[in-house]
Amino acid sequence: MQPKYDYRRRLPHLQKDDHPLFVTFATKYRWKLPPAARDIVFECCVKESGGKFNLHVGVVMPDHVHLIYSPLRREDGWSYSLPEIMQAIKGTAAWRINHLLKRTGPVWQEEFFDHVVRSNESLVDKVAYICENPVRAGLVESESEYRWLWKGAIPVL
Repeated sequence: MQPKYDYRRRLPHLQKDDHPLFVTFATKYRWKLPPAARDIVFECCVKESGGKFNLHVGVVMPDHVHLIYSPLRREDGWSYSLPEIMQAIKGTAAWRINHLLKRTGPVWQEEFFDHVVRSNESLVDKVAYICENPVRAGLVESESEYRWLWKGAIPVL
């Protein structure tokens, strides 16, 4: 079980040790990220993997991001918290996007959706949902064509 952490938002955020999390976050006002900004978000997600979390699958869509990752543990044995991981991804990406586009202000909605993945069946369904997202949106005909989709090792629950 995770220690309690101070995180004041409208949605409840739960985290269970040794279970992957399915997370979705969106741009502020559903702003469409230009390709160079999507490159930054994609790089932040993939590059941060192995530090505070292991990324299993992720997709950066024009106005939102879907990830499945497993939090890693600190030296003290506690898992990195959901807010710490989201700050590492969203905070870094926002700063780099604003710098690139010479703009200021929020890039992301403050809130995000998260769900603890509890079974292999649920995990398989969520991975398929993420991988099919660009195809369903009409951005590509095949998931292999979408450059902002990353799929790594999928854990067995």
